[in-house]
Amino acid sequence: MGSKNSMSVTVRVLMVALLLCASMSINNSQLSTTFYSKTCPHLFSIVFFVIANASITDQRIGASLLRLHFHDCFVQGCDASILLNNTATIESEQDAFPNINSIRGLDVVNKIKTAVEADCPNTVSCADILALAAQISVSMGGGPQWSVPLGRRDSLTANRSLANQDLPPPFATLPQLKDFFSRQGLDTTDLVALSGAHTIGRAHCRNFVNRLYNFNNTGNPDPTLNTNYLQTLRMICPQDGSGDNNNLTNLDVSTPNKFDNKYYSNLVSQEGLLQSDQELYSTPGADTITLVNTYSNDMHSFFDQFTDSIIKMGNISVLTGNQGEIRSQCNFVNGP
Repeated sequence: MGSKNSMSVTVRVLMVALLLCASMSINNSQLSTTFYSKTCPHLFSIVFFVIANASITDQRIGASLLRLHFHDCFVQGCDASILLNNTATIESEQDAFPNINSIRGLDVVNKIKTAVEADCPNTVSCADILALAAQISVSMGGGPQWSVPLGRRDSLTANRSLANQDLPPPFATLPQLKDFFSRQGLDTTDLVALSGAHTIGRAHCRNFVNRLYNFNNTGNPDPTLNTNYLQTLRMICPQDGSGDNNNLTNLDVSTPNKFDNKYYSNLVSQEGLLQSDQELYSTPGADTITLVNTYSNDMHSFFDQFTDSIIKMGNISVLTGNQGEIRSQCNFVNGP
């Protein structure tokens, strides 16, 4: 990432995104893409360069920051509750089953917050930082660019039990996935498009090892798993390797570090890593199959819908105006 070509691409991405932010205005429940244009005009640049610097040594950081935004919005709305640490009055969502030993990038979010506070004290919420970090991570990976509606406030609480209840597990069936998304006001199209975020990132063996050896307690592998891919995954996650459940493998077998539409092509080839991914294509008669085929064949259609769906997701139960607060540190609420 230190080459001149890489830097040139980075600069181009930044310039295009800055132009988008300057030229577009989208309002969603009091959110606006120009919310900080006067109070923190360099916000995008600050967030961008912290993430770009982190990505030099951590190729996974983009996927991790994108996942933080998802896991935040699905639990009591996009309010940065996922960032709160354990205290005498708060049970951190970070210790919920879907998050523990799994979420990453909290240190980078804190670096972004420190840099933003130095330039614009007590102005930018941690919830907005998560939304911006998600957009920048996608565009830096080669994905779509969009102007992020801003103006969220940070929560005063977290909800670990809700995190255990409302975050879709990697073994969810299609009806279960639809239910998880419906609870958030997201429809089937949103489900398929947002699942495409798994075109980048990694997963631990523990999240899919049941598919390799004992799917649904049958004593056999998942029949929807490509047999050649199955053998590859068994080498990474051996059956007798109890200590290997923390091994990592790419969510996208084709282009693991590029935000593109290969995720959907993988599903067509029965090479979706997680059961919750492959369910979108391999559930008989599912209405999601047509969408998977569409996005597999047309990356622009995927990018357009992903943009619409992540903006929609970013508007879930947001706090605005006098609600919540602007945290001074993302890991703790303000106060004595």
